[in-house]
Amino acid sequence: MTKEIATLLDEQSALTKAQKKATDIRDEEKKRNAQTIKDAKAAQAAFMQQNTGQTPQDPSLVQFRAKDAGGVIGMLEVIQSDFARLEAETKAAEEQSQKEYEQFMLDSDVDKTQKSSDIEHKTKLSQDQQKSMTEKKADLEGTQKELAAALDYYEKLKPSCVDSGESYEDRVKRREEEIQSLKEALQILQGEDIAR
Repeated sequence: MTKEIATLLDEQSALTKAQKKATDIRDEEKKRNAQTIKDAKAAQAAFMQQNTGQTPQDPSLVQFRAKDAGGVIGMLEVIQSDFARLEAETKAAEEQSQKEYEQFMLDSDVDKTQKSSDIEHKTKLSQDQQKSMTEKKADLEGTQKELAAALDYYEKLKPSCVDSGESYEDRVKRREEEIQSLKEALQILQGEDIAR
């Protein structure tokens, strides 16, 4: 029981460490994703601002656009769409990572709670068993003392009851003599009763 409790405590500690590590990784990933999204948005905004003419443009750039006919400008538009895709993919990855992190934390919390409950239950059971064992040891000690006292008393009685030093034949002869004496005493007593 004690080993099981120690194992549960170790597992609970490992879960806490895993949660801390997952939180550190998630925080770092969140920062990176936020920076990537910010950079992608800034790049798209800069490109849109330059391409839509919202800011004064260099006259040579206007002439370049007219002559380019899809070359460099087309490539810049592809780059702009790449930044938009990067932003969308990063947002989707961030949402998925956050969901997975939250599920891991929830599962870990449930597991830790279950382990806490198991530890509490096993600790109580262990305490009950310790108490029962203590009581049984006390009962055993008391019974052993009673047995020792009975064995001592038996050893004192043994010579007078079992080992009288007479052979079996001598004891049988002595008993027969006692029986004969008792019969004679009975006849005497019966004779007195008749005389009265």
